Amino acid sequence: MARIYLDHAATTPVGPEVVDAMVPLLGGGYNPSSLHTEGRAARAALDSAREAVARVLAAAPREVVFTGSGSEADVLAVVGAARARAAHGRHVVTVATEHHAVLHAVDVLERDGWRVTRLTVGRDGLVDPAGFAAALTTETTVASVMLANNEIGVIQPVAQLARLARERGVLFHTDAVQAAGWLPLAVDDLGVDLLSLSGHKFHGPKGVGVLYVRRGTPLEPLIVGGGQENGLRAGTENLAGIAGFAAALTLAEAERPVVAPRVAALRDRLEAGILAAIPDVVVNAAGAPRLPGNLSVAFARAPSDALLIRLDLDGIAASAGSACAAGSLEPSHVSAALGLSEEYRLGVIRFSLGRGTTEAEIDEVLRRLPAVIADARAPLAV
Repeated sequence: MARIYLDHAATTPVGPEVVDAMVPLLGGGYNPSSLHTEGRAARAALDSAREAVARVLAAAPREVVFTGSGSEADVLAVVGAARARAAHGRHVVTVATEHHAVLHAVDVLERDGWRVTRLTVGRDGLVDPAGFAAALTTETTVASVMLANNEIGVIQPVAQLARLARERGVLFHTDAVQAAGWLPLAVDDLGVDLLSLSGHKFHGPKGVGVLYVRRGTPLEPLIVGGGQENGLRAGTENLAGIAGFAAALTLAEAERPVVAPRVAALRDRLEAGILAAIPDVVVNAAGAPRLPGNLSVAFARAPSDALLIRLDLDGIAASAGSACAAGSLEPSHVSAALGLSEEYRLGVIRFSLGRGTTEAEIDEVLRRLPAVIADARAPLAV
């Protein structure tokens, strides 16, 4: 029985084109900071990758900072910007449904004396722009709102929120980790000062991220040492990983006009099939704009841990939400924020489709799923 992988929001398989870009640098990649011939060749490869990323973001290459992950990029953006602007104020604004990298970053600031406002969302998972604007004060220095949610796929009105922040002199960061390959990422259109990406979400390697830093944005580095990455992130660059990141992002952006609508149609097919075949199901954030490949559903009276085990045994890889919180038996903070009743909140499953997902796979999931749900809902034998 062929397995069906529907957990692309957790990670994606590395593309063959990406491997091809990485392999030459795994064996022959030298230190880009060295001045000899080998070092200059490595610097040229690094510069080429930075330029490729900048093209997708419609940014200047100098505004692209390579990091070790999307989480590191998030923390550098939030904590680094807040600390750099501490003299202007010690208040930050974010949203209760952010990735844990952002939520834990503001926790750090809060322990250090910053005031933190964590905005709530509606049942559709969206931030209210009026509520966001009202939360900004003369003491607010940084606001962070993700472009697309990693669990429920909701696309926030980032351009509108960033404009509100800019009008009040507040730096705006967006976690765009889930958005690459699905949504446009031109930073001027979004209006953001800081934007985070992670390579393994769009068929690139793990262990490589990017933080876009708009020219002139104050930022205090978290990792100090050498002067790499314009002094914002010390450490010899992961040259092979960076080359893979650039190749993957370039390919994802080139394929986006074709892949995104195709995958959205498959997601809609899966959603409609589930609603038609299985009773007592809620589609999370059904009325909001969502990523093409994301489908978060809550099954009443069917605990997600039991569902995931049954799905896995039936050859289907999915998740209960963020892979970063895997292993927890508690409902995720995102599910809790949506206001679902307990019988639904405990049964959330995220199916996340990718560019390789096929119509036959979706039909096979729909064939297997009703029995899986019925089994999970069956009362325990006495």
